[in-house]
Amino acid sequence: MAAQCCCCKAPGAQAAPARPPPEPPPALDVASASSAQLFRLRHLQLGLELRPEARELAGCLVLELCALRPAPRALVLDAHPALRLHSAAFRRAPAPAAAAAAEPPCAFAFAAAGPGPAPPPPLPAFPEAPGAEPDCCPLAFRVDPFTDYGSSLTVTLPPELQAHQPFQVILRYTSTDAPAIWWLDPELTYGNAKPFVFTQGHSVCNRSFFPCFDTPAVKCTYSAVVKAPSGVQVLMSATQSTYVEEEGVYRFHMEHPVPAYLVALVAGDLQPADIGPRSRVWAEPCLLPTATSKLSGAVEQWLSAAERLYGPYMWGRYDIVFLPPSFPIVAMENPCLTFIISSILESDEFLVIDVIHEVAHSWFGNAVTNATWEEMWLSEGLATYAQRRITTETYGAAFTCLDTAFRLDALHRQMKLLGEDSPVSKLQVKLEPGVNPSHLMNLFTYEKGYCFVYYLSQLCGDPQRFDDFLRAYVEKYKFTSVVALDLLDSFLSFFPELKEQSVDCRAGLEFERWLNATGPPLAEPDLSQGSSLTRPVEALFQLWTAEPLDQAAASASAIDISKWRTFQTALFLDRLLDGSPLPQEVVVRLSKCYSSLLDSMNAEIRIRWLQIVVRNDYYPDLHRVRRFLESQMSRMYTIPLYEDLCTGALKSFALEVFYQTQGRLHPNLRRTIQQILSQGLGPGAEPGAEQVAAGADSEVDPDAPALLLGDEAPGGAISLRDVNVSA
Repeated sequence: MAAQCCCCKAPGAQAAPARPPPEPPPALDVASASSAQLFRLRHLQLGLELRPEARELAGCLVLELCALRPAPRALVLDAHPALRLHSAAFRRAPAPAAAAAAEPPCAFAFAAAGPGPAPPPPLPAFPEAPGAEPDCCPLAFRVDPFTDYGSSLTVTLPPELQAHQPFQVILRYTSTDAPAIWWLDPELTYGNAKPFVFTQGHSVCNRSFFPCFDTPAVKCTYSAVVKAPSGVQVLMSATQSTYVEEEGVYRFHMEHPVPAYLVALVAGDLQPADIGPRSRVWAEPCLLPTATSKLSGAVEQWLSAAERLYGPYMWGRYDIVFLPPSFPIVAMENPCLTFIISSILESDEFLVIDVIHEVAHSWFGNAVTNATWEEMWLSEGLATYAQRRITTETYGAAFTCLDTAFRLDALHRQMKLLGEDSPVSKLQVKLEPGVNPSHLMNLFTYEKGYCFVYYLSQLCGDPQRFDDFLRAYVEKYKFTSVVALDLLDSFLSFFPELKEQSVDCRAGLEFERWLNATGPPLAEPDLSQGSSLTRPVEALFQLWTAEPLDQAAASASAIDISKWRTFQTALFLDRLLDGSPLPQEVVVRLSKCYSSLLDSMNAEIRIRWLQIVVRNDYYPDLHRVRRFLESQMSRMYTIPLYEDLCTGALKSFALEVFYQTQGRLHPNLRRTIQQILSQGLGPGAEPGAEQVAAGADSEVDPDAPALLLGDEAPGGAISLRDVNVSA
């Protein structure tokens, strides 16, 4: 019989304060920086109970550790004010020599729900193993403020702890209103049938999901046992998963080391459909046929292309789950289970690019990870390069060049807004104390990072030789975290002839300058192979901005853009958007020529046309703006329009639409839009009660994950649509 843990004899009671460890270096974004390098994290186990009625997660975390020096005083972890710690306990684990391998995961007992107070968090029960001590001893702990997006959890350790002696720390907690955990009522899903919950850990939100070393420098394997309400399907980013019907729990195991931000969970009314030999899609029943038809056979094609380039896919399965439109970004590369927003199903080419980008992360980001958020480009720049190599192999160079031109256009647009001397335009961004690393997620990490990787590929003269290098780089560093020096030293070692030529020190193109200079990329790729697709876009834009307008407009109207690729139309509209406000006569003719046609296209096209309508105060098409905002619940489509509406003379229109639609918006999005609407109303002002229904909070939620630069800063003119980032 498994020994019962005694770590929660007094639920809710907090032990005596522990002595704090030395202060961490001030520039680091993690409270755990003071102890992350003092321990080896072998494995983490999670016992989780989902309580959607209370929007609460009850958890038990078992950390399996070894101290790397004798008698460390304390273990410091990253936590969050949303976490309420109930208890901490210590347990000696069997030494690997005695157990021959790590002991099997513990079991978790879930208290039965009933009337009265909420049941306590799950209770762990450990298997008997040679050399294991059955009992746990309570530990003192304390939680201190650290930043506005997290807390410092200090757990006092037994003084006799020896170096390299395996032990476990058991933490029981509940998490409510956590920024990593997004609870959705049934009416915020497509099917309106069951509650839904998903987690989003990138960059530093998972510290509100479970206490952890919330840094990409620390990786470990994990296992989880999850109890959910009956009829709710649970999925996690794990290589193994089973449902134990007699226990009513899901079991998961990730056999490869991953950083904390890649531990992900989703639960709701989800059904699967196979789309390939190692892939399936999960979606709400009403979306499943569309998701299946869009991706059937394609994902295996992309995986196979990636394997030819960069080596075997190492995660077993590649599944995709489509999430309701409250998902705050386009997509997230959680291992084995990519999260992607369902609204992208409207836009075939964007769907292709976004999923391929997440496929590329399986090698660059998930297998080999940036060790610090200051060098996020090591994941995003390499994944973007790999994504474009995959699209070139599967769809040709012209399509890849079109996508690249479209994204580089967006990069230059963001640069105009920020200024060329903006510190966030560096590849090695300096993370100032207290700055949320999530705010560093911008197009520079993707596109400037891509340009640097592309430049490296050109130095060796042959893309296939560079593919060989990247394959060797992944093989060398897989399941570890790296810094830029690791990549660049490996590059010069792989190509000794380039090292002899001192390519890293070429005037104006020094590697150091690539990493630390602000402004645009030092060199951009040759996109001439895409000219057959980009030239018509340039020609049409020139016609609409030429004088005299009558003759040019007639020529422009004769061009049938309905036969264009989505990226061509989006690029054309972006150019018009950049030139707004346009002469009123031009807007009138544009509407007459395109408005009805664009209204039948996907959301990525419609959002761009509607922004042109708003920025040019074109009232005849405002009904289309209203209809769009009434049907869209995704922040990447709503935020840009509300920002534009509130910049000009249409704020009263925006207030009216928001009043009518706010009940269908996720609370985080609702709060963000409220702040946009409150700009310019005076200090402390907010939209009046006649515009905002009772109970809506006008303040910005400080815990809402600001996943993109400017995401929570209305008036900054940098919107989700402008960057359209897949993590």
